[in-house]
Parts: sequence; structure tokens; C-alpha cells
Amino acid sequence: MILDATDSTFQKEVLESSGTVLVDFWAEWCGPCKMLSPILDNLSTTIPNLKIVKVNIDHSPQIPTQFGVRSVPTLILFKDGQPASTKIGALPQRNLEEWIKEHL
Repeated sequence: MILDATDSTFQKEVLESSGTVLVDFWAEWCGPCKMLSPILDNLSTTIPNLKIVKVNIDHSPQIPTQFGVRSVPTLILFKDGQPASTKIGALPQRNLEEWIKEHL
């Protein structure tokens, strides 16, 4: 499942969620973000216990600032509402799967 979150919905969708949530901070003008999008689509079906939330940094600037996001794409894994791990840049699907499974 992939959801879009904004500054106003991030609390509910991520911080109040139990389990593992992958947050993708992205922008429409970001080429690597576009390459990452189909990989996240695949992960949403291959890792059923994973919730994926996308935050457009141009439309929702408060949340990226709160979590120190300085470049896109930035991926932050949240475990029970707390940030557990961060990756910056577009990674191959295999690397992302391994990273995510370490935190499930």
C-alpha cells in the first residue's frame, strides 16, 4: 500500500502507525525519485507488512525540515512511529529489500 502524506496527515499516517513504515521524501523535478517510484510500487506488493508513504517536499515542506531531509530521494524507515534508519538516493530494489527486511 502506497499513500501520499502531507504536513497535516503525516502524524496520523506515520507517527501514529504501528509496525514498519517506509517514508519516501521526493520531488516532481527529481530524476532519481522518478526511477525509485516503480521500485516502491514493486516493494508494496512483495513486502506485505510494509506501509509506504510518499511526501512531496515541495507541497509539504515542514515534515522534511523536521526530519533533516536535505536531498531527495531520502527514505526513512519508521518503526512504531519512530525513525529507525535512513537512506539517501535511489537504490536498487534488492538493496532496498535487504535494508527494509532488517527492520521488519
